[in-house]
Amino acid sequence: MAYVSASLNSHTTLLERVSDFIARQRQAYADHRLYVKTMNELKSLSSRELADLGLCRSSLHDVAYKAVYG
Repeated sequence: MAYVSASLNSHTTLLERVSDFIARQRQAYADHRLYVKTMNELKSLSSRELADLGLCRSSLHDVAYKAVYG
């Protein structure tokens, strides 16, 4: 069984933790915007263009998610 231990570094200030939180939120927002943009671009393709890429409409969410989040 695996255990996760979260320990705060005693040298980390409140300001640094808030700054890190804000940076993570900005990155999450940027990633989400890229996901939405990718989905919109894929949805705009015709069925023929998707077939040329080897994709079908039912796999667009998975393709966009993997492209953005890895």
